[in-house]
Amino acid sequence: MKAMRLGLVIESTGLPLRQAIDEAARLGVSGIQVDAVEALAPDALSATGRRDFGQLLRSLGLELSALHVPLRRGLDVAEGQQARMDHIGKVIRLAADLHCRRVVLPCPKIPQEEDSPRGRTLRETLSDLARRADLYGVFLALELGWDAADTVTSYLGRFDTGQLKVTFDPANYLVHGYEPLAELAKLSGWVVHVHARDARPAGLARGQQEVPLGAGEVDWLALTAALQVMNYDGVLAVERLEGERRLEDVRAGVAFLRRFLLPPDL
Repeated sequence: MKAMRLGLVIESTGLPLRQAIDEAARLGVSGIQVDAVEALAPDALSATGRRDFGQLLRSLGLELSALHVPLRRGLDVAEGQQARMDHIGKVIRLAADLHCRRVVLPCPKIPQEEDSPRGRTLRETLSDLARRADLYGVFLALELGWDAADTVTSYLGRFDTGQLKVTFDPANYLVHGYEPLAELAKLSGWVVHVHARDARPAGLARGQQEVPLGAGEVDWLALTAALQVMNYDGVLAVERLEGERRLEDVRAGVAFLRRFLLPPDL
C-alpha cells in the first residue's frame, strides 16, 4: 500500500497566491491544487514563468497535484463551447509544462437522454478534451457528485479513452443524498484526485451544509483506509468553500487528517 499524502486547495486559504503557497509549505502538505486563472492563466504564464513557478514549488518541497479550471457555463452547454474547449486545451498544455497530471473540471449532471442536445454536447466535449489530454499524458479529473457512482462509471466507461477520471469529494455526495464510502467503493480505478471536505445536516428544510473537517458526517478513518486499499496515489486536498474562518479551518483540517494517515507497508 502507498502512503497517503495531504494537499491543499490554495484558494481555500483566502490568501494571495504566493502567500498561500508559502502557507502550504509551512503546513507540510505534499501538493497543491491551484486555479488556472490570473497569474496562472495559460495566456498569462510565459515559458519562463512556467519554469520559474515549477522551480518555486520544488524549492518549497511541493508538487502541483492539480490545476483547476473554473467555468461559468457547463460542459453540456453548446453556446460558447468552442471557446471553452480551447481554453481548457491551453490549461491541459500548461499542466503538462508544469509536470502536473491532473486537470480538475466541474462536470454537470449526466443527462438521462444521451441523444438530447445536452447529452450530445457533453459527450462531444468530453471526447474532444480527452483526445487533447491524451496527447500530453494528463487526466481530466471530473468534479462529480450529482449522480450515483454507478451512473458515473457506466457513462465514463462508454468512452474510448483512459483520460476521463474522477475527482472524489465526499461532501458533494453527502449534499446530494449519497453515502460517500459506498460511492467511493464503486469508483475504484476511477479516482485520481480527492477533495477533503465535510458536511452535515443543516435542518429539515436546508439539507446538508459544508462544515470544517471532522465536524460533519464523513467517516474519515474508513475513507482514508479505503483509499489506501485502492492504492490511490494522489493527495487528500483539503478544501473549504464556505465559512468566515477558512484559513483557520484548513489549518485545522490538515492537522485533523494527519491523525488518519496510515504509513505504507514496509
